Amino acid sequence: MTVPNHVAIILDGNGRWAKRKGMPRSYGHVKGCENLEKVCSVAKELGVKYLTVYAFSTENWKRSKEEVDSLMKLFRNYMKKCLKIAKENRMRVKIIGDPSAFDLDLQEKIKELEVYSAQFDELHFQIALNYGSRDEITRAVRQMGEDIQKGVLDPKQIQEDTISSYLDTRELPDPDLLIRTSGEERLSNFLMWQLAYTEFYFTDVPWPEFDKAEFEKAIAKYNQRDRRYGGVKEE
Repeated sequence: MTVPNHVAIILDGNGRWAKRKGMPRSYGHVKGCENLEKVCSVAKELGVKYLTVYAFSTENWKRSKEEVDSLMKLFRNYMKKCLKIAKENRMRVKIIGDPSAFDLDLQEKIKELEVYSAQFDELHFQIALNYGSRDEITRAVRQMGEDIQKGVLDPKQIQEDTISSYLDTRELPDPDLLIRTSGEERLSNFLMWQLAYTEFYFTDVPWPEFDKAEFEKAIAKYNQRDRRYGGVKEE
């Protein structure tokens, strides 16, 4: 079985999963965060080299203050915990998105984690925080415009690779497989440039219940696709 080199996951369904259990949405986020630790180990075990997850979008700021504050507290704790996870999995961690919107202490924890984990390369783990694909492309175009004004970039020489080099994912290969949990079937402003030739897998399983068996189902479905021409492989 061919294992995709780069898997991207939209971590969906934490709040709805908690509500069905009669618990607050924050409980679902805590359990979803715990599951992310397990899935990192599973990804490495299965042979995935790059794992990118959508944890907090630019639109998530519109949620209630109580939920956003709860998420920020969770991120602070996770950044510290992720130091241990990075060492255990020899995992390099990178945050994509615009962390400047976060409080300074959280920005410092992000920097600490990225610097510490830079020594590892067995699994490349990207966490999208305050990320939105439109925002990413807007920031990229703004930087390109500044470089053109400075004479660093010749607009006549701009190619697809040039644009990719200005994105948050410039050091990464494009995803081979996108997984979205909890039944929704949309991108929700996630990696829209990078997913141009990616295979999509949607599952009704909510993120807190997504385990190794579900990951293997997604990879099995990926193997049914014809990556040369698109479409389902002929029997």
